Amino acid sequence: MQVVCLGLSHKSAPVEVREKFAVGDSHLGEVAVQIAHAPGVGEAVIISTCNRVEYYLAAEDPSRATEAVLEFAQSRGAADPNALHPLRGDDGVRHLFRVVSGIESMVLGETEILGQVKKAYQAAQTAGATSRHLNKLFQRAFSVAKEVRTHTSITRGSVSVGSAAVELAEKIFGQKLDHCKAMILGAGETAEITARALQLRGVQSIFVSNRTYERAHALAEQLNGRAIHFEEWDRELGTVDILIGSTGAPHAVVTKAKLAPVMHRRADRPLYCIDLAVPRDFEPAVNDLDGVYLYNIDELQHIADTSMKERHAELAKCDAMIERHVAEYREWLTTPRPEIPLRVQAEGAK
Repeated sequence: MQVVCLGLSHKSAPVEVREKFAVGDSHLGEVAVQIAHAPGVGEAVIISTCNRVEYYLAAEDPSRATEAVLEFAQSRGAADPNALHPLRGDDGVRHLFRVVSGIESMVLGETEILGQVKKAYQAAQTAGATSRHLNKLFQRAFSVAKEVRTHTSITRGSVSVGSAAVELAEKIFGQKLDHCKAMILGAGETAEITARALQLRGVQSIFVSNRTYERAHALAEQLNGRAIHFEEWDRELGTVDILIGSTGAPHAVVTKAKLAPVMHRRADRPLYCIDLAVPRDFEPAVNDLDGVYLYNIDELQHIADTSMKERHAELAKCDAMIERHVAEYREWLTTPRPEIPLRVQAEGAK
């Protein structure tokens, strides 16, 4: 048996190509079984996410197995099945280990891919499309991911403006945001993304204020929040913990003079201000007020860029760990084992 991987990702194909190869979550097991029964193939696992579609095979005949997958892809309407790039042996094993570790992801070190691969493997295993070769491979892959994340900094730090803003908010408010309220000035896309990131970390209540009230209302509905008329936003600020600026105004909307009375009424309650606008929505002098923490988009981007550089610096450690596991899997794969007759296997399972 030899490990074969055929696939494409955001690195090799645009979304209009990737979507032609996509397999729905509910069909992963079914498709894996179909591939596993194809000529030259013995076992199969299909990974299908928004950024990649990959077929992992334990192949008795790698050439025939590759042809079978290409024919299958073509039968599903893929425009060019040859867009699936083949990797064999150590190259395929190494690629899987890099994928589950987040090294091949669009955002280096992201952790969501591990859960997606686990679901794909479980679907194939439950459907009966895997046996000892891919079972061993994927179990080792999950061990690799755990080791990489435990012993390197590849997943640490914020690597987007939104995630940097959330990380800072957690530091300011003691790691828990479930009691925090946020307000958005403007209805910009970046502000919406940041607000959604805050929601994911527990922020329950969001106010939206925009010069055009209808736009504020539309965005507030998407965020399960409440729209506020623009001339009234400062009246609602007394209960807000996080203020996001994204208005597109030609001058500062939030000034020290407007914010000072509000902060005086808030006593020791901090206000975290995220300025995503260019020109800036916040007058820099507001940062001089006690309890105000102001960050503009350049500062947040710098935090994200620094974290990404730190992640890249960890790649050598990750690669060394992965190479050790590739060698160990190769040794396991090539170690002769006595074949157990099917009758004995069946009796042992009783």
